[in-house]
Amino acid sequence: MALWDKGYEIDREVLEYTVGKDYIVDSKLIPYDCRASAAHARMLHDIGILNQDELEQLLAGLNEIVELWEKGDFLIEQEEEDCHTAIENYLVAKKGEVGKKIHTARSRNDQVLVALRLFEKEALAQIRDRLDEFSRALPAEDETPLPGYTHMQRAMPTTVGMWMGSFAAAVDDDLMLVDAIVAVIDQNPLGSGAGFGIPVFEIDRDITTRELGFKRVQENPMYTQLSRGKFEAAILGVLSQIMFTMNKLATDLIMFSMKEFGFVKLPERFCTGSSIMPQKKNPDVLEIARANYHVVLGHELAVKSLMGNLISGYNRDLQLIKEPLFATVETTYQTVRIMTRVVRDLSVDREKCAEAMTEELHATEEAYKLVKEGTPFRDAYRKIGERFSGGE
Repeated sequence: MALWDKGYEIDREVLEYTVGKDYIVDSKLIPYDCRASAAHARMLHDIGILNQDELEQLLAGLNEIVELWEKGDFLIEQEEEDCHTAIENYLVAKKGEVGKKIHTARSRNDQVLVALRLFEKEALAQIRDRLDEFSRALPAEDETPLPGYTHMQRAMPTTVGMWMGSFAAAVDDDLMLVDAIVAVIDQNPLGSGAGFGIPVFEIDRDITTRELGFKRVQENPMYTQLSRGKFEAAILGVLSQIMFTMNKLATDLIMFSMKEFGFVKLPERFCTGSSIMPQKKNPDVLEIARANYHVVLGHELAVKSLMGNLISGYNRDLQLIKEPLFATVETTYQTVRIMTRVVRDLSVDREKCAEAMTEELHATEEAYKLVKEGTPFRDAYRKIGERFSGGE
């Protein structure tokens, strides 16, 4: 039964259409909702709405739900729409009248927001850890000479370390972006109700803010609803930047592991084969990592588009943000993890690198030597250019 039940039966097709996949994807939020509900119950106890026995019953019920969820035994029925309804229904069924009190002084709006916010903070912390691990795995100190490329043509000398170090530097910036968005979203929306505050009761939002580990209260109740979608779009923007870093590295590795280059070798166990060509060892893992950047971009655009043209306050459109958010978090985490394994086990073919260090790579250096001897740069540029074009 839905929390908003009015005593009439909703059209089944309408129910299925409006609920969509929410009752399935919402499983991810169950432990976060239970954590937030426990903090809310303690706050209700502190301000005199719940007695000690009622508080203990609710906390026990919430712990039971988490234990069931961990075993895969807490399911959300389609009629319940989401995890928030399923959790309250369980508390009422198992704990009786006290279960009906858990929703005092909150709305499903701030309930959804706080569960999402807790999920997002934890997800970003986990992705941050994986980025640190990825950065440490990069061979950024390898001094093996390597051609640098512009316009897909050999340009100037570089090293494996400089090439790989460029991705370490990119990750440093990605980490700054993660920290920045965490600082923005680290606000407690619980207690804002449906977006207009809680009438009658003098709730203490500082209690839940401390217990849930938020840095501050999200004070303006209407902004809590405005921030839904706004924060998620910003998070997806950061994750797409991380995926861009992975995309660029995957593209380089695909090219440099080709036999025509041969600068690096992927471990055989990371490669797949062909159903028809016996000799093939394909870098599918890198191709999927490269492609997933574009998938994440699609999710980011979907969320940003969903936000547009909505008036202030909650609109059901925002329900559709959760699925692309969860998918992007999972894709980013898995991609960084797999790319860490790739770079950790990558081998550099130093002979192939040395063979590719042909004389024209030093053309700029030779021109600068002439400049140092007093030749104007443009004259030196033309002179060295003629040498490498067959003139001198």
